[in-house]
Amino acid sequence: MRSAADPILRPSDEVAEALATGAPVVALESTIISHGLPQPRNLAVARELEDIVRAAGAVPATIAVLDGVARVGLDEVELERVATESGLRKLGQRDLPVAAALKASGATTVSATSFLAARAGIRIFATGGLGGVHRGWTQAQDESADLDTLARTRITVVCAGVKSILDVPATLQRLETRGVTVAGYRTDTFPGFYLHSSGEPIDWRIESADEAAAIMRGQDGFGGQETALIVANPIPVDRQLDPALHDRVLGEALAAADREGVTGQKITPFLLDYLVRGTGGASLEANLAAVRGNVALAAQIALAWSRA
Repeated sequence: MRSAADPILRPSDEVAEALATGAPVVALESTIISHGLPQPRNLAVARELEDIVRAAGAVPATIAVLDGVARVGLDEVELERVATESGLRKLGQRDLPVAAALKASGATTVSATSFLAARAGIRIFATGGLGGVHRGWTQAQDESADLDTLARTRITVVCAGVKSILDVPATLQRLETRGVTVAGYRTDTFPGFYLHSSGEPIDWRIESADEAAAIMRGQDGFGGQETALIVANPIPVDRQLDPALHDRVLGEALAAADREGVTGQKITPFLLDYLVRGTGGASLEANLAAVRGNVALAAQIALAWSRA
């Protein structure tokens, strides 16, 4: 049984001090470190993303669960552990109480990172792409837990849209239904994760980090349902995956998944891995380019929010 001196959510000293003084903080997920990249590049990328936040004048808070404790901000030893420990679980929000009870360790997905960041008092979170409504939803009704968490968590998520393996129009419709605000950063169309644009229009466009912070103030001022703000930040055109290559390989990946009967939680890693192999690693490079841009923008929004 845990005591009051053994909390299940523990900010690092650096993050705790930043939150106490109103300094800008950016939450970062850990699944990209543990499950999204090969070793040893994963650790180098984890350090690079934290360095991007620091260079902007903000404090990075990479989040993971270690031995049942949700760590909000990792030191070097903990970061290395997430990057190298075998068998590290992938934890969504629903898994957090179980991991705490069993003193398990795992990397946090978008849903878990959003929830833990908000619980710790962090308002801005940077990631690559969100989960969403899967293709063929009318048959399988497969939908990411990210959407439900964002519909009841007051956090600003900077992302490059949703993963392009998903049903993008259905995901946008679902976000609208759940009351989640989506604003395009210097774009009128929703980003396509690996691609600059999915071709789907979005209702609101912003031009600056200050405008994002102003929307956040508006959320708090109006009150109501505690929903997220999604700042959709497209990958630059010159860094995107070739659209024709993307469409061809994704079509092959979807056909392969159907042939092999891949469904449920296995479908996303299957498709993403197929894309990496089918594009000769180009999809991975596009993913990283998008993440870097999102982290840099999130840091600017965190600075604008702290000034407010």
